[in-house]
Amino acid sequence: MIPSIARICTVALLCFTTLTSAQDFQGQAIYQTKTTVDMSSWGGEMSEQQKKMIAERMKSMLEKTYVLNFNRSESTYKEEEKLEAPGSGGGGRFRGMMSSFTGGPQYKSIKENVILQEQEFFGKQFLVKDSLPELVWKLEDETKQIGQYTCFKATTTKKVDEMDFMSMRRRGRNNDEKKEAEKKADSTKATDPMDEIEVPKFIVVTAWYTPQIPVSNGPAEYHGLPGLILEVSADRTVMLCTKIVMNPQDKEPIDKPSKGDLVTRDEYNTIMKEKIEEMREMYGGRGRGRGR
Repeated sequence: MIPSIARICTVALLCFTTLTSAQDFQGQAIYQTKTTVDMSSWGGEMSEQQKKMIAERMKSMLEKTYVLNFNRSESTYKEEEKLEAPGSGGGGRFRGMMSSFTGGPQYKSIKENVILQEQEFFGKQFLVKDSLPELVWKLEDETKQIGQYTCFKATTTKKVDEMDFMSMRRRGRNNDEKKEAEKKADSTKATDPMDEIEVPKFIVVTAWYTPQIPVSNGPAEYHGLPGLILEVSADRTVMLCTKIVMNPQDKEPIDKPSKGDLVTRDEYNTIMKEKIEEMREMYGGRGRGRGR
């Protein structure tokens, strides 16, 4: 650890000892999250009006507010409930399908090294259980202010879940691949959107944490730093803390979720892939010249 960071962390920990030693110590952090989508990668295959319509429809799924309730060793992280404005045109079926990829309420236990997440997939409820991701952080000397908190920079390289919707993008092709794809499209007159999608295997994550709140926690699956993580930039997603309340008068319970069939992340991904393949077959997959 960089010496200057070590000194600040030590002082912050000492100053915070009386607060964190309280049996009922708890905090709440509000995060605004935003994910950008590069519609330009679809080139001339969509009109500007179509791109705008899709971007607008996805906006409510890509810009959200989450609440992190945490104590010294565990936390819950869930989307803030809000009523949808009348006539907002979110697209019920489209919204329902995409929510299957974005996840439900999440529980983390730093002490037990476990992460639990409720997940509804096409009407069926699952409880996905896994170990916390191993994040090897590089602590930097750079600082910045987020609200009243002095934050330090940390970076890591993270393995991406193969079904991570937020990191999905159009598959890059060289000229030969493009010509072959165009030829295939002309012959079948039908293309499978999933054939156009890829997910990077690794992404670089930048986090900003504050030793002034020395809990090894943060939004979503992020953890493992000597202070609460107030900002995360991961691929095309930014999570920014906009409000912190320490020891709120009305404390939210930090309970383990229990609804749904218990599965591992790998098992859940397999279920998703099988269902997606089933839908591909149901909606025209047999007619794309795959010889099935």
